[in-house]
Amino acid sequence: MTPPRFSRIRLWALVKKEFIHIIRDPRSLAMAFLMPLILLILFGYAITMDIKTLNLVIYDQDQSATSRHYLEGFPASSYFTVVAAAKSHAEVRAQLDRGKAHLALVIPRHFARDLEQGRSTKVQLLADGSDANTATIAMGYAEAITNRFSTAQLGSKIELAVDNRLRVWYNPELKSRWFIIPGLIAVIMTVITALLTSLTVSREWESGTMEQLIATPVQPIELFLGKMAPYFVIGVLDVLFSVAMGVWVFDVPLRGSFIFLLGVTAMFLIGGLSLGIMVSTIARSQLVASQLAMVVTFLPAFLLSGFLYSIDNMPRFLQVVTHVVQARYFVEVLKNIFLKAGPPAYVADDLIFLGMFAMVVFAVALRKFRKKLA
Repeated sequence: MTPPRFSRIRLWALVKKEFIHIIRDPRSLAMAFLMPLILLILFGYAITMDIKTLNLVIYDQDQSATSRHYLEGFPASSYFTVVAAAKSHAEVRAQLDRGKAHLALVIPRHFARDLEQGRSTKVQLLADGSDANTATIAMGYAEAITNRFSTAQLGSKIELAVDNRLRVWYNPELKSRWFIIPGLIAVIMTVITALLTSLTVSREWESGTMEQLIATPVQPIELFLGKMAPYFVIGVLDVLFSVAMGVWVFDVPLRGSFIFLLGVTAMFLIGGLSLGIMVSTIARSQLVASQLAMVVTFLPAFLLSGFLYSIDNMPRFLQVVTHVVQARYFVEVLKNIFLKAGPPAYVADDLIFLGMFAMVVFAVALRKFRKKLA
């Protein structure tokens, strides 16, 4: 007896069945639409690399007009807030030990005299290194203020060998949200797509309805696509919603092609949804499927995609591992579309790997799905 041919009518019936199930299940709707909203708001506002206020303690041993003029440059920069004026090294240490200050500035005696005589003088900067990122930024700001003051004081007596003229492209104000939000969209969609499909298929196994579907003339490829299609539509809506949130709520510019964005999203969703179905095929329980989906999607996407941590700075073996993380390629493409508006050729390698991931995972997931139904 020959197996029934692929039928678009059966496929459409399965798609409608899945849509009806989603509409009648408030948990699925909440997961599909509320989770991206919550994650965007939570991570969009919580994760920031911007340093707005740096607490500074000063210890001025010179107490001269020149030293006071130098110190005025720190609060005037809007980066530093002077929280204490210490009278001894012990007070400086106490402020840093208690976490009251990020940086301590110690001005030596004879500070003004040395400058008036044209001699260089040393100012001590003590930073709280328990937060390495904040300490690095604080010392950079302090060094810039010191260089500006030094140039103003000794400008007529020194000659600069190099005159730096700094200009930042794509993100002139260095706003952390501008590079966090595009990567965050990729991370959220990686989790949502795999989690939704893994739960819906495993739910069919738990409730026993999968056996009923197997008893019908429905072919595995029809059931596979019927499960995937509704969540593909939901995934596109989620991406559109996330992009709108990024542009209108977080003020991230969308400089690239919107059509290109939709095409890359479609490629990405095929891989993510196929991964979810493959997870549900391995673990028939919803609990196990959800946990497995989080392990294979959220952790790699968050840590190994380049979303927050540069891949180039990772150990070599982890850089190799990142090549099997789908979110890595989606993050790079989204940053290119949002900030650089570069043509597809500029991210050709990422597009190739993203397409290969989608095809390989789709083929493997379909094969395992067929074996489970056999």
